[in-house]
Amino acid sequence: MSTRRKFLKVLGGGVIVAAAGGGAFLATRRPTKALAPWEQAAGYDDPVKRALAHALLAPNPHNRQPWLVDLGVENQVTVLRDETRELPMTDPFNRQIFIGMGCFLENMVIAASQTGHAVELDILPEGENGPVAVARFSRGASEDPLARQILHRHSAKEDYTEAPVEPEKAEALSAYVRVITRPDEVQALRELTWRALEVELMTERTLQESIDLSRIGKREINANPDGIEMREPHLDALYSLGLLTREMMADTSGAGMRGVLNRLKAACFATPAHTVLVTDGNTRRDQIEAGRVWMRYSLAVTGLGLGTQPMSQALQEFPEMSEHYAQAHATLAKPGQTVQMLARLGYGSAAIPTPRWPLETRIMNG
Repeated sequence: MSTRRKFLKVLGGGVIVAAAGGGAFLATRRPTKALAPWEQAAGYDDPVKRALAHALLAPNPHNRQPWLVDLGVENQVTVLRDETRELPMTDPFNRQIFIGMGCFLENMVIAASQTGHAVELDILPEGENGPVAVARFSRGASEDPLARQILHRHSAKEDYTEAPVEPEKAEALSAYVRVITRPDEVQALRELTWRALEVELMTERTLQESIDLSRIGKREINANPDGIEMREPHLDALYSLGLLTREMMADTSGAGMRGVLNRLKAACFATPAHTVLVTDGNTRRDQIEAGRVWMRYSLAVTGLGLGTQPMSQALQEFPEMSEHYAQAHATLAKPGQTVQMLARLGYGSAAIPTPRWPLETRIMNG
């Protein structure tokens, strides 16, 4: 749900070697096993498992996929948070993790409608330290039009064109978020998102969190289909040859990092519009509900032929980010409100799916 994959991709691409060729090797580097859940989601006969197979395709921070489900009761799903998948450096209070859980829940509800099932959600039935939700399935729902976008929704991480977002599309998305297209406001957010991104990349422990969660090349991605995938064939080749290492990625003082920062700054400023999601409170329930709204927004973006990419570094709550956090809230929210999500919006190249753990690895008791 961020720019981290692009950062690692560009940084790795800064290592230049003539030996990166080898047509047969390069042609077989797609991590097919890790991408299989996208192709298998519609293949489940059981309506509950089918809905869950779509739910796990939801956007989530660092692609940590922090969800587990208990199917011990018929027609019921107890949704749990996998506490081993937290992000202590960039998300010390688990706010983003709970937003990701909300995205999972909403994707499940939307997908269930395709088989005529309604889902009643009991959010945090035992408080924030218990299950995230208990979902009860019953017959009697009409298909949600957004369901048709689930298998096509991917974060659009590449550059956007200069084409503006049409007023009618901005208006449609305003049902979910605030859409910012006024040039002076867009420019201010370009600068803010860039400065915040720079802080995350130049702070040793937050950068290291991303590096530790990077999966480089087909073998690593298939073995651990979460975190930040780097599937580009030339990076796979360099890594296999020992010419790209995590130590290189962590060096913030070299020319490689300067090149990365220049490249990412250009991408931040090539943004025609931004979107913002604000809540009046910041309880766990608020965060989950924000994720549910964000899921619907993301699917609506896909249906409109647009792309979106979270740029929420300025909303992170580690000390080095405090200045940008304060600016984001002063600019985008009223006193007492919380900015839960901030993203780019525009037209760009086709987005690609990110790896997922198979549904069976996320199920308990069933």
